[in-house]
Amino acid sequence: METATICWQGTRMSTQRDFAAVILAAGKGTRMKSDLHKVLHPIAGRAMLDHLMASVDALAPSEKVVVVGAGREQLEAAVEGRAKTCLQEPQHGTGHAVQQAESDLAGYEGDVLILYGDVPFVRSSTMEMMLDRLHEQDAPAVVVLGFEPDDALQYGRVIANADGHIEKMVEFKDASEQERACTLCNSGLMAVKGADLFDLLRRVGNDNAQGEYYLVDIVNIARGDGRHSAVVVTDDPGEVAGINSRAELAAAEAQWQELKREEAMAAGVSLKAPETVFFSWDTELGRDVTVEPNVVFGPGVKVADGAHIKSFSHLEGATVGPNCQVGPYARLRPGAVMEEDSFIGNFVEMKKTTLGPGAKASHLTYLGDATVGAKANIGAGTITCNYDGYFKYQTVIGERAFIGSNSALVAPVTIGADAIVAAGSTVTRDVADGELRMERAEQSVKPGWADRFHDTMKKKKAAEPKK
Repeated sequence: METATICWQGTRMSTQRDFAAVILAAGKGTRMKSDLHKVLHPIAGRAMLDHLMASVDALAPSEKVVVVGAGREQLEAAVEGRAKTCLQEPQHGTGHAVQQAESDLAGYEGDVLILYGDVPFVRSSTMEMMLDRLHEQDAPAVVVLGFEPDDALQYGRVIANADGHIEKMVEFKDASEQERACTLCNSGLMAVKGADLFDLLRRVGNDNAQGEYYLVDIVNIARGDGRHSAVVVTDDPGEVAGINSRAELAAAEAQWQELKREEAMAAGVSLKAPETVFFSWDTELGRDVTVEPNVVFGPGVKVADGAHIKSFSHLEGATVGPNCQVGPYARLRPGAVMEEDSFIGNFVEMKKTTLGPGAKASHLTYLGDATVGAKANIGAGTITCNYDGYFKYQTVIGERAFIGSNSALVAPVTIGADAIVAAGSTVTRDVADGELRMERAEQSVKPGWADRFHDTMKKKKAAEPKK
């Protein structure tokens, strides 16, 4: 199956150079107004920090160090086993933040890539471009990633000559009017040789409008040493967009979703109303998949060639096989597996259930902790009673079995191949292959009872005093 994998970082890349990544994530993130650390807020079902780390990991770094501060416990737990952490406390600016990684990188002389946890969309190829520029023949001391937004706003400026050599780095608050007229802005991302980085940082002062130790000052210090630095410019300003508020988080989500919809359609997926379909970072869709309006893909969904996902369906942790149909108004929860040509219709929910080839549950059904054989038919209103308040139990439905409408299958229970469960049955014991099981009270017929009842009630009603 050829699939469109909907994930930002793209294919794995590699570099022969030894490098470490320092990711700054010590800020309080007060504009988020959240108990969750800013960089752990999700975009497309994945923490923004994890988006960034996935792009870093594609280049196989020697070391990753995350600089933490406020909410350190959350970050330490989030990156445990994947990166080192170091503490910045108190917080005196970006230069001071990077300095905190010195002990973790003691004696390290490879390249150092400086990134920001709230700038999640930086591509692996852009990081590699920065590292490559650091080793070009003119040997810059520092490489800065620049960008040219539609509106430069209050970004710091990069003053550079035609060769891309930086003449000055300046924060907006400290810039002259002439410097503010420059449209080349500083993303804050840098590449520096490990042998140079901390020596430069030790000489950074805080004589500026904010009284902070600015990382950008290492460029000016290197220039004072007679060394030059260089700027490389991203062709997509969106990849260096920082996220500091709920509104910016929503804008980042919209940016991500728009790109992924375009990628999906380019790979052979039909989206009837693209702006209403939402993907997760790891969604995989095959060729000739059709997705109708208002469909949401949670994390962990794979959809094979030719499947049709109808309107208002929600899928998470599910696998949909070739030529399956889902919905409308269906919910596939984690562990749901639909095999080839199977079908679920409106208001059907599946959880930890495998629906065999050609099997169908057309409407108003819950299938939990179950295995449904090939070409079985699950009638409307059927449920698997899989939970007794303490434990979950399995239901097994054989091939070509027919489950009548409004049936309750009380697990653990097995329905044999070609068996029939009559409508309205509550099944608590196994049903053998080819057996008919009817579990309902015998109907009682009382001729004329309804007519007598209606006559009695009408007379009683007529005798009531008028109000």
